[in-house]
Amino acid sequence: MKILVVDDDVELRGLIGFALRQAGYLVIEAGDGPRALGEFRDERPDLVILDVNLPRMSGFEVLAKIRAESGTPVMMLTVRSGEEDQVRGLDLGADDYLAKPFSPRTLLARVRALLRRAGLDRPAAVASGDLSLDVEGQSVRVRDGAPTRLTNLEFRLLGLLLANDGRTLSAERMTTHVWGHRGAGDRQLLKQLVHRLRQKIEEDPAAPCYLVTVSGVGYVLRSTGGEPDRQGRA
Repeated sequence: MKILVVDDDVELRGLIGFALRQAGYLVIEAGDGPRALGEFRDERPDLVILDVNLPRMSGFEVLAKIRAESGTPVMMLTVRSGEEDQVRGLDLGADDYLAKPFSPRTLLARVRALLRRAGLDRPAAVASGDLSLDVEGQSVRVRDGAPTRLTNLEFRLLGLLLANDGRTLSAERMTTHVWGHRGAGDRQLLKQLVHRLRQKIEEDPAAPCYLVTVSGVGYVLRSTGGEPDRQGRA
């Protein structure tokens, strides 16, 4: 399940992202209106958490543009408790409204409720090419092989990779997704995690075909396989 979080407060956006990632969601972040619309069109999230007060374009303007294109559930965030803002947001097509400050538990409960109402709360397999990720069972299957159980960190990493199949991801984006905005992740831990994941999805982990290193940048998942990386770099 993919959620776009839009807020210009870097610390708050990071905390929201961390709470959502801990709950098993894939998170994309944006700090202003135009960037939010770009991420929305590129990533096609299942839900949007959208702050009202944004630079360059207000949250209301972003909401109006989203509603012109999609019925994706949108939760508005605001520091204001006034009824006028809530009415305006709901009239523009917002599905829910949450006033700051709020607890992570409240946020997650509201997110789950929105996804239930949209019929998106039921876990399903995420598949691409030869790889299938069982969300409910937290396991991966390669082609017609037996499912292999994943750890929480492996599951988060593979979910991100499958959602971006064929795209090169930077090490920074991967560590942020796996360990959170202020988590303990670093490049060395990421290398170790990639190594463990390769043990579970590659026929020859020393010459990976699926999870390939892009030197100086990060990694790319090629779910249909390809020429083995004979150097086997982590």
